[in-house]
Amino acid sequence: MGFGTLLWAPFRTLRRNPAPVFGTGLVVQLASAIATAAVFVPFLVLAIGRIESASTEDLDAIMAGTIGWLILLTLVPVAVGVVAGAFLQGVMVVEVASGTLGERLGFGALWRRAARRIGPLIGWTLLVSVVVLGVFTLLAAIVVMTALNAPDPVAIIGVVLVVVLLLLGLAVLGAWLGTKLALVPSVIVLERAGIAQSVRRSWALTTGYFWRTFGLILLVGLIVSTVAQTVVQVPVLGGTIVAVILDPTGGATYEAVTIGSTLVGTVLSILVGAIVAVVQAALIAVIYIDLRMRSEGLDLELERHVEAREAGLPVTDPFEPVPTGGPAPTWA
Repeated sequence: MGFGTLLWAPFRTLRRNPAPVFGTGLVVQLASAIATAAVFVPFLVLAIGRIESASTEDLDAIMAGTIGWLILLTLVPVAVGVVAGAFLQGVMVVEVASGTLGERLGFGALWRRAARRIGPLIGWTLLVSVVVLGVFTLLAAIVVMTALNAPDPVAIIGVVLVVVLLLLGLAVLGAWLGTKLALVPSVIVLERAGIAQSVRRSWALTTGYFWRTFGLILLVGLIVSTVAQTVVQVPVLGGTIVAVILDPTGGATYEAVTIGSTLVGTVLSILVGAIVAVVQAALIAVIYIDLRMRSEGLDLELERHVEAREAGLPVTDPFEPVPTGGPAPTWA
């Protein structure tokens, strides 16, 4: 596949089978939003009530406990996001693979096939999340400890500059590792491999195609992010401007228009977020298939699979490598 074909392939995936594909992305976005609201809204209502009614002597202890619980409760939506994101990756890999074979699967078939590999997918997503969170937590701890123990402003500025340089270096390292390991979810699902084997396979498949893979991921990410921000922010900014024009004093009309524009922006954010998540996950699956075509002749295996299927002959899984000395797994 050419660069242009690869660039627009994820968008065509969404258009080819929109109901289950977009529906899955929407379920993922709603699950994350509902989990966040269900955890934080009651907690914030309770916390604000306690803070307002607390005495001066108890205020510091209540604030410390509130911050501690806030950090702890953050793990709930994070966990939901990890599971939902892993499931979406699995669904999109299955959708792209089945679309390559000319199949159009519904919700049930897509979800059942993705659910078979949900364990390793969650493990991989959790591993990446823990590593990223650990790195940023370490950097934040360095800045905080320096600010507390080094009253000299020059020392604080020096540490901040060092941290900024470290962040730039980590960004480059993250882009490199992220590109080399981008195909891990696809390998986990289609080749039914474990995490360690999938890491090795992704590394091998992207060897010699790093800049092509990096460019596709970056370009599609910029396209969908720009469109998403434009679609979401325009109604919010427009609502703010209209509210100021209609009610410059900040009265009831101003509040009503602001609330309405915020609700519209929230709904659009969920809908657009679903599309963005689907497109980005589909892109990784498309790149995986393209690289296997280039390095392993997968396109020929796919042609043979379709021809045998059309002829009514028994077929095997065209995506999973055949183990040496063993039978090929059945495509189901």
